[in-house]
Amino acid sequence: MNSELDILILAAGLGTRMRSGKAKVLHHLDGRPLITHVCETAANLDPENIFVVVGHQAEEVTAAVNAEFNDPRIKFVRQEKMLGTGDAVASAREALSGRDSRLLVLSGDVPLINEQTLRSLLETPSAATILTVTLHDPTGYGRVIRSEEGKFDRIVEQKDASPDELAVKEINSGIYCFDTGKLFAALSKISNHNAQGEYYLTDVPGILRQEGETVRLFLHNDPLEIEGVNDRRQLAEMETRLRARTIEKLMLDAGVTFTDPSSVYVSSRAVIGRDTVIYQNVTIEGSTTIGENCVIRPGTRISASKVGSSVEIRDNCLIADSTVNDNCVVGPMAQLRGGAEMAENSHVGNFVELKKTRLGKGSKANHLTYLGDATIGEKTNIGAGTITCNYDGTHKHPTTIGDNVKIGSDTMLVAPVIVGDGAATGAGSVVTKDVPANSLVAGVPAKVKKVVAKES
Repeated sequence: MNSELDILILAAGLGTRMRSGKAKVLHHLDGRPLITHVCETAANLDPENIFVVVGHQAEEVTAAVNAEFNDPRIKFVRQEKMLGTGDAVASAREALSGRDSRLLVLSGDVPLINEQTLRSLLETPSAATILTVTLHDPTGYGRVIRSEEGKFDRIVEQKDASPDELAVKEINSGIYCFDTGKLFAALSKISNHNAQGEYYLTDVPGILRQEGETVRLFLHNDPLEIEGVNDRRQLAEMETRLRARTIEKLMLDAGVTFTDPSSVYVSSRAVIGRDTVIYQNVTIEGSTTIGENCVIRPGTRISASKVGSSVEIRDNCLIADSTVNDNCVVGPMAQLRGGAEMAENSHVGNFVELKKTRLGKGSKANHLTYLGDATIGEKTNIGAGTITCNYDGTHKHPTTIGDNVKIGSDTMLVAPVIVGDGAATGAGSVVTKDVPANSLVAGVPAKVKKVVAKES
């Protein structure tokens, strides 16, 4: 068996049954394009090269893959005309010329194929190995016809099959492992004399068998893994099954409590600690991590964020691309975005928004406040209605607030501005200049009124 592995992912089709102006592999499952699921699994197999065959909306498919991966092994080849799967593989002939490798062929619209399944497939040395499954209803799939000895004989596509062949339950998954050199030699011998008028990759194993090469069948026991997405109904069903599988694993293996599992969406890439309780109508997206002993109340959405342990996120909050450290309280009705960070034991309350802001340890902003492009120290209290006025119409500017500061209600902090440690602002102040440490400012514009005593 050749030691090097190359992978070819077929992603050139439009997918007419999706009834979409968007290429099928760009439709999302589990919050990201179908093609990226397959590319991730491929990369985990440690191949020398990953070739993605693009055609319809080639630029968009390429951009979607590159946005998710920074991997020099991933390269793109173009199928100029949609002449079938055999033609799609042939479009990589030049890219794979001279390669003494095994070539694993995957489909860009089969997102749930498991890495371990593919590793087992690759352990079977032959000119070609075909991954197959048995389906109760095989309609639409190519049938795998075995010889009387139970070995591979041929693959027959649905539209070319006889009634007896249509009765066969074992189907071709569209996933293969080939000897690269033997594959391309056989590809030059296939024709398009079939009901579709296309060049079928499925003809190659039959040609190899006729030439005396070994063709093996790898019968797998999980049909869900090899299920392709052909229409929006299948996409929705796959999303539902994947979500249920993810939540079940979190409950049984990670010790997470869901009060109503059927109403919750959790990304398969999310990591959640034990004894965390998640209420109904919660959405957890992307590579989010949540620690132990947290409470996530109803209506909250958390996306691509990090939440520490013993955190309470109250009703109807949005946390995106942000960090909430241990022992914090968020919400209700709060929003964190754009790299916001809450340090340990800090509190953000109802109708408070943090954007690109760090709230220091033990600090609080409990009501009706916008804090954008700000750095806030420890044990500082932000009064209701406070706004960091960070935008001058052209540029964003920072606000820095020190430790042990008391910002009075309805204070406007016109950035760029610094409020020193131990300072305070009066209610309704408009702060346009830096505030010295341990001073009280008030008015419009705010002016120093007195020096305030330092807290011990």
